[in-house]
Amino acid sequence: MSNSASESLVAVTRGPITESVHRGHLAAVDSSGRLIACIGDAGFYTYARSTAKLLQAIPLLEMGGADQFLLTEAETALVCASHNGEPKHTITAASILAKAGLDVSALDCGPQEPLLKSEADRLKYEREPATPVHNNCSGKHAGMLALSRLMNVSTHQYTRPEHPVQQKMLQTVSDMCGIPASQIRIGVDGCGVPVFAMPLSSLALGYARLGNPDGLEPARADACRRILSAIGHEPFFLAGTDRFDTRLAEVTGGRIIGKMGAEGVFAATIPSEGVGLAIKLEDGAERALYPAAAEALLQLGFLSEAEAQLLEPFHRPYVVNRRGENVGRLEPVFRLSHL
Repeated sequence: MSNSASESLVAVTRGPITESVHRGHLAAVDSSGRLIACIGDAGFYTYARSTAKLLQAIPLLEMGGADQFLLTEAETALVCASHNGEPKHTITAASILAKAGLDVSALDCGPQEPLLKSEADRLKYEREPATPVHNNCSGKHAGMLALSRLMNVSTHQYTRPEHPVQQKMLQTVSDMCGIPASQIRIGVDGCGVPVFAMPLSSLALGYARLGNPDGLEPARADACRRILSAIGHEPFFLAGTDRFDTRLAEVTGGRIIGKMGAEGVFAATIPSEGVGLAIKLEDGAERALYPAAAEALLQLGFLSEAEAQLLEPFHRPYVVNRRGENVGRLEPVFRLSHL
């Protein structure tokens, strides 16, 4: 297990000085597993957190769930989402459950206020409690429940590591990321399901294969393509209003699909290049994650200058004081080592 020194990725300026620095690691690999660029430690062990959702969605589609349950592309994208809890998100999660013959009471992800502040405020104003369907992971959980139906196993305790659905997902992530399941460390995610730790380069490999699945079994390759097509056509359902993951897919027309994870993790696939990218911020700070991701994609030549300009609010966001004044900025400060 390799956990060596991180490097400075993003500086936070205020006036004439740098006030804070966020350090981390980055790995970019092709679908053969060849490391093509890195910074810090490409082998850094970290939890994939919600970046794993796109890989965890594979079994549902691989086993024919999209056809059996007549899932729309919006519903498929939501299975991969860390969504804002906006009405379109909650309605879509409920629709997935209904197609599997279930309702919101089957969700075991716990209640969560919507991530979108205006929607959270609306619930409070209307004295409407947040429920599990508002949880940013309700789409993933709805997909897990649908997979339970598809596998003809119990929907109870579907979040337990020993449940057949979780075992299926563990093996799928293991296969996609090229790491034995015995070497994947297991924790518990914020929504109660198992979360997988692996080297950053392995996570990048999983995303490279997701984008270039030609060497995979036909059913799995088709599942990968359908997942990326769904997100490319319905990017709102991957995250939502004012979210980087949604804007990245929108700005690039689905040419780049990226997914954030809690505690400063991000992964992206560039299908046309057969490349996967994975980033980990050492301090887990989300504010530095999108500047690092946008800059890495730009340096690798996958994001054009025009596209980077459209993503500027995420790439180099301002530090704003309580009077609404721009008093500083987050600036990427790294230079990738191309191998």
